[in-house]
Amino acid sequence: MTGAVPGAAAKRLVLLSGRAHPRLADDVAKHLDVAVAPQSSYDFASGEIYVRVDESVRGCDAFVLQSHCGAVNDWLMEQLITVDALKRASARRITVVAPCYPYARQDKKHRGREPVSARLVADLFKTAGADRIMTVDLHAAQIQGFFDGPVDHLWALPLLAGHVRQKYGAERPTVVSPDSGRTKLAEKWAQALGGTPMAFVHKTRDPLRPNEVVANRVVGDVRGQLCVVIDDMIDTGGTIAEAVRRLLDAGARDVVVAATHGVLSGPAAERLAGCGAREVVLTDTMPIPDGKYFDALTVLSIAPLLAQAIQAVADDTSVTGLFDDGS
Repeated sequence: MTGAVPGAAAKRLVLLSGRAHPRLADDVAKHLDVAVAPQSSYDFASGEIYVRVDESVRGCDAFVLQSHCGAVNDWLMEQLITVDALKRASARRITVVAPCYPYARQDKKHRGREPVSARLVADLFKTAGADRIMTVDLHAAQIQGFFDGPVDHLWALPLLAGHVRQKYGAERPTVVSPDSGRTKLAEKWAQALGGTPMAFVHKTRDPLRPNEVVANRVVGDVRGQLCVVIDDMIDTGGTIAEAVRRLLDAGARDVVVAATHGVLSGPAAERLAGCGAREVVLTDTMPIPDGKYFDALTVLSIAPLLAQAIQAVADDTSVTGLFDDGS
């Protein structure tokens, strides 16, 4: 006997979006050839958040996309509430899509009596009802182990390195890590660019003074070279701007900056615009307001990558296979 199993229902992919970055959700939806599910989301006068999904999601494969930027606590809470609403509406599977994982930099204790907030966030997602998490370029890979369920850790390296290779490959750039902790990422970048040289900037950080670093010296030969400084995130821009200046002082011919997450807090845009970099390349995992754009800034769309991964999860096919060249 052939044919469909009686009572079996085909899985239905439903994409939902928080209010932090609706443009990204719209772009992902276009690549998936679906519409973003309608929902009602607003704030009460007291600051409490209300979310209601405005169509049936019973038995669906739900993906809740939310960027965690600016008012990160509000957007995190909105995503948690949306997951809870989907669980109570009988969604078959719920995947949290957090392009930039919230609280990722608090992944370990530096001193006594500190929290491990990245683990707390994973526990909150699980308690709310998430079955799976999808994210891009975690600050530390160990965060994958904080969630009791599958975590799809996507890499923006092929996207960023592809742009750099196409535009600057003929100049055989030197890949530069902004600190010693990013050397493994720099090695992957060097491989992606065809085995180019590497260097790194030695820096020190005071754990009592957040967002402040001191770039001490360049380790490696950069004289006369085009350097590509790589990182997972640019927040206030101080680390990257100082790294660019150190490289230029060390004789680098030119510097390009490439990073996944453009938080761009406070004076970041001004620092990057004035640091001397030829180009600053980011993805749109976070929305970049018009006022944060500057002449040297290039923003690449992360939507095709997210859409491919979402489709792979919905089809129960390999996500890792999407990144054979970048992982």
